[in-house]
Amino acid sequence: MRRLSVAVAVAGAVVAALAAPVSAAGPKVYHAAPHGTGPACSAHRPCSLTAARDKVRGALAGGMDRDVVVRLAGGVYTLDAPLTLGAADSGRGGATVTWTAEPGARPVLSGGRAVTGWQPAANGRWTAKAPDGVTPRQLFVNGERAVRARGDACEAKVCDATKTGMTGAKASGVASWAKPTAAEAVIRVRWRNYHCRIAGVNGDTLTFAQPCWTNSASGTNRTGPFWDSTTVDSAKYDGVSYFENAPELLDRPGEFAWDPDARTVTYLPRPGEDMRHAAAVAPAAERLVALDGAHDVRLSGLAFAHAAYRQPDTDEGYAGTQAGLTLTGATGPADHAGRYYTKPSAAVTVRGGRNVRIDRAAFTRLGGAGVILEAGTRDSTVTRSTFHDLSSGAVYVGDLEPMPEPELRGERNTVSYNTIHETGVEYTDSVAVWAGYEAGLKVEHNTLDRLPYSGISVGWGWNQPEAQKSVLRDNKITANRITNAMLVEHDQHDGGAIYTQGAQPGTVISGNYINRSAYGNNERDGNGVYLDEQSSHIVVERNVITRVGYKWVSNWADYGVQNTARGNWTDTEAPALSGTGSTMTGNHARLDRLPAEALAVAGAAGAAPGPVEQLRPDLARSGTASQSSTDGAAGAALGNDGNTVTDTRTLAEPGAWWQVDLGGSRSIGQVEIWNAASMATAGFEVQIAENADYTGATTVRVTGAALRPTLVDTRATGRYVRIKLAGTGRVALAGVAVHP
Repeated sequence: MRRLSVAVAVAGAVVAALAAPVSAAGPKVYHAAPHGTGPACSAHRPCSLTAARDKVRGALAGGMDRDVVVRLAGGVYTLDAPLTLGAADSGRGGATVTWTAEPGARPVLSGGRAVTGWQPAANGRWTAKAPDGVTPRQLFVNGERAVRARGDACEAKVCDATKTGMTGAKASGVASWAKPTAAEAVIRVRWRNYHCRIAGVNGDTLTFAQPCWTNSASGTNRTGPFWDSTTVDSAKYDGVSYFENAPELLDRPGEFAWDPDARTVTYLPRPGEDMRHAAAVAPAAERLVALDGAHDVRLSGLAFAHAAYRQPDTDEGYAGTQAGLTLTGATGPADHAGRYYTKPSAAVTVRGGRNVRIDRAAFTRLGGAGVILEAGTRDSTVTRSTFHDLSSGAVYVGDLEPMPEPELRGERNTVSYNTIHETGVEYTDSVAVWAGYEAGLKVEHNTLDRLPYSGISVGWGWNQPEAQKSVLRDNKITANRITNAMLVEHDQHDGGAIYTQGAQPGTVISGNYINRSAYGNNERDGNGVYLDEQSSHIVVERNVITRVGYKWVSNWADYGVQNTARGNWTDTEAPALSGTGSTMTGNHARLDRLPAEALAVAGAAGAAPGPVEQLRPDLARSGTASQSSTDGAAGAALGNDGNTVTDTRTLAEPGAWWQVDLGGSRSIGQVEIWNAASMATAGFEVQIAENADYTGATTVRVTGAALRPTLVDTRATGRYVRIKLAGTGRVALAGVAVHP
């Protein structure tokens, strides 16, 4: 097994003793090493992880009531099964059992297996046999994730999905593949993501593994309200995002394909990679550490890598419902509140834990999620850790039952000071931090960046009768830094940087910095703070929210009641909150510069103080707008009022235009164009001129539809700025900003 290089933080001091008295003696220290043997567990004769656990267990059973520390030497601990810790492995009398790194060491708990013996093949490819028992759904070469070989999108008129399968086998090329049943269709519909393996090809028709396809289609009576509108056979389905894992698709460096019959991996190296010497690793073991009923246990300064997530490789596939949870099983109870969904597999799971702390850890190169706290885990913390390059989300807290038995209620858990980026790499509907029915949860001072869907999601239930009363309450989502959420290239919609569900009195969303959520979208979609469905009794205050694709705050349902948005700073506007009794007061909207107070709030957000992307002055804001014609009440002034939620609109006509007179000649560096809800503005010119007749104008042509926004670099001087169609149609705009 080649050594894997994964950077982790060195463990800090042992956590302070809790309330109960602890022996005055110092901690009892044991030692483990990747190739440790024997029962001594001493510095000179370290033992294995399981031997160290058994040593601790014996000492605790013998009455030890002081802190215990297990120090792990550097190197890779290759696991076939998780290290399991329970009540017998937990601190006694207020003491803590800590698993940590030796000073200066970098221990890595890995579920991966080395893929070796690479041989050259045709067209620059290399092949290798997979280790026994390993199904390489992911492959990491020299620490970098390889991409499952994938093709182009197949639009719905070709790949027409039904409840039983899909057309398009011939046009997509699938029918000509040597082994199409090793490939999968990857589909995205609004907030949902599906991965189902092809089961057969009959002429132009594809069928898929069951129950994956049935659970991805309409009529199960087991998903959320109206969710049949986002199934693979719904009107909102617009095609296959791509097919993957066929050698016929392997055409880009860094791609690989897995042949389950021959048990071979075929890889096309990136420039500079020499497969004779490369370190290639495939995740194999699902969980690395499993704490069940453990208490007063700390995992500190450890790294977790290459854990697998096996469900998507089975006939269950990945029938995504929301936030990285899936619908599984051929049958199940009728349910519209999401009570029976399945969480992804995670590297570390804590079930029924008390006072469990995970800190200064590194989670990377995972086939599933990072950490799950569930089954009544309380007073537990995930803090000061890093999460990067995960196929699913980073942290999942809590469960799906609105009113669980008292011993199964999640309470007073904390997710804080973590750095989370590039999660949801494979399952793009997943969120970075998810919480179900929790009370007293704190999600604070985390830094989140480059996410395919929502950043932080707290609450569940969709206003269904069985979920209208729950244990949700007193949750705090504070001082987080969330940038580049809902990245538009992943085509996931109807989310927000911070997302909530359910009535949760006492919940506060405060001091967060949100910048770029669904920014550059191809439809009016994506929110800063999204109080969805029955979200109620929530206060949204003193957040800095800029550059979002649609609303900086959304509370669209009248049954999401008694919400308050106050004292926030934002560069756009939002419609009044629709929830009964909900209010918006004292917000600082339509800003083109953030004031000092907002800069201070934003700068303090996150795992550490960080930079704030200042807004840019908008020369159009004080200009005079006009347009070639006006459709109804959609006047020209709605285009430069700083509000990207309202739209201006012309009649359909040749050469339709909208323009702004800046009042004098100005140096213009960029024009920012926000398309209207109809996304009608397409195929246009941006013209900048000194004179109203546009003689000698600087012209930039834009093909295709304007986005939300499209940024047009100009570097011109002029008084007049015009958006003009090249052909016949409407100009409809939510906003135009002119930046010096």
